[in-house]
Amino acid sequence: MGYACPVCETPQRDGEHLANHLAFTAMLHGDAHERWLDDHAPDWSEQGAAELAPVAVDHAEEVPHETVFEDTTDDHAHDAPSTASVETEALDPATLDGDASRILAEAREMTQAMLDAGDDTEDDTAADDTEDDTAADDTEDDTAADDTAADDNKA
Repeated sequence: MGYACPVCETPQRDGEHLANHLAFTAMLHGDAHERWLDDHAPDWSEQGAAELAPVAVDHAEEVPHETVFEDTTDDHAHDAPSTASVETEALDPATLDGDASRILAEAREMTQAMLDAGDDTEDDTAADDTEDDTAADDTEDDTAADDTAADDNKA
């Protein structure tokens, strides 16, 4: 079970997702979502999803909501390198006002930075593994040298 948005009736899987839907839609489009939040949660812009969820749920209709879990889909793999892109076709930039355009641009930049940082983390992990292998090789070389010295002393 989930909740229907009290403004547009879009189903959300739980209270936290409903709160995020209301807030993001209000920030990006203003409209009725922003008015609803102003009426029901006047300090909504300073709250997180955890604080907004109880207010949203109190005014939302409970509706069936199907969830698709990752392990039930066959057409994607997590082992493949990330080819994620920040570009989207979902929003027509011409319909956004100045603030919404600025917010969307900032969100795209933050998302790209996060994706780039993820790629760097994978590279760092590989470098750490190489360093560990090198250190292990050095230890083996030292042990071999010690064995050779011990053999020389016996002769």
